[in-house]
Amino acid sequence: MNQSLKPGENTTISTTQGRVEVTHAAGNNLDVNLTAFLVTETGKVVDDSGMVFFNAPEHSSGAASFFAPVVRDGIVSHSISFDSSRLPSNITKIAITLTQDGSAGGFDAVKELRSTVIAGDQILELAPEPFSQETGIIVLELYVRNGQLKARSVWQGFASGLAGLCGFYGVEVEDEAPSAPAVAPTSPSKPVNMTKTVVKLDKPGTSHKVSLEKGPSAPKVIRVSATWVDNGDGSDNDDLDLRIGILRPDGRMSIIQAPDKRGAFDVEPYVFHTGDVVSASDSAPGVETVEINPAISQLMGGKVALVCSVYSAVDNGAVSVASLKPKMRMEYGDQVVECAYEFKSGFFSSMIYTYVIGQIEIDHDNILLSPSGVTSKASSEATPWLTRKADRIELTMDGPEVFKGHPIERSGKKQYV
Repeated sequence: MNQSLKPGENTTISTTQGRVEVTHAAGNNLDVNLTAFLVTETGKVVDDSGMVFFNAPEHSSGAASFFAPVVRDGIVSHSISFDSSRLPSNITKIAITLTQDGSAGGFDAVKELRSTVIAGDQILELAPEPFSQETGIIVLELYVRNGQLKARSVWQGFASGLAGLCGFYGVEVEDEAPSAPAVAPTSPSKPVNMTKTVVKLDKPGTSHKVSLEKGPSAPKVIRVSATWVDNGDGSDNDDLDLRIGILRPDGRMSIIQAPDKRGAFDVEPYVFHTGDVVSASDSAPGVETVEINPAISQLMGGKVALVCSVYSAVDNGAVSVASLKPKMRMEYGDQVVECAYEFKSGFFSSMIYTYVIGQIEIDHDNILLSPSGVTSKASSEATPWLTRKADRIELTMDGPEVFKGHPIERSGKKQYV
């Protein structure tokens, strides 16, 4: 039985055992590698053994095994086998990922990219949308829900390669991990699990400062993610979008969202959205992520403010954003700040489509994070708007409406660049 899955779609796998294959056309200066991360409900590995790749080809449980790539007729095939019946009780998901470490550039240089899940007589075919500067990709997720194994097509990209994927799943590498050679590696680089300092902010008015590090060993990315879960209403409306509004030093505003206004990491606006996610469940929360260049303030010539919000379109139906329990997480090296908000009673019945999780101010080497809890007015699709008032950043919910796939709309004198 053959079935095609678009990014964001999921389906049940009828057996516990199978194989994931990822194929692409061979090419000059490509170095594509397949890695599986076995993670808990928190979305993080237990320790470094949760990473299965060419230097650690089998998980201790036998739930996932890596196989060296094979080249036939100009097509490179990478594969990982899985057996969900052997998953430890605390592991709920196997994330299958790719990195492109060669000098050819990002995944725009990788042609004919496809993934196939083969489980008994069931064949799932997953094809991505085109990629550009991404050097790391979450291809798909295998997860257990209500005792059933499911597969979800993801195809979410990262501009920070293996380091970005490792940070996303809670693994740090001591040095830049080596690319997988055509033969067995001779000098493995072992990932290590590092302790992260987590600060939780859940009340408006609180804040936390983070200092940007200097030197060649400084973290290369500030990662901001929004997570949400299925609200259990039985409807397929658990689709939130992470939006980032950027207030530049000259007072102009930009907006970043997927899939049509994803930005860029190394050129303006120095903020890159890694991809659109369209569903969530209790065991597999929805996660959207943006990567911020730590040098954004220097590159733009002054203080930069960012407003991070989640949005549920009116056409998703009557779903309260609060019922999806959204949270924001900012990671910079081993520093982690989580922003959430305790919703007021009665919020669940309100037609609220936008919720501001938090704000970030970056002034050269200093970052200030604060939670918000500000929401749009009932039935309004206005976006968050930032204004600089002397040394203070003012947030209002009266920015122009912005819809996926349409040009940025303008409202009065307020406009996005």
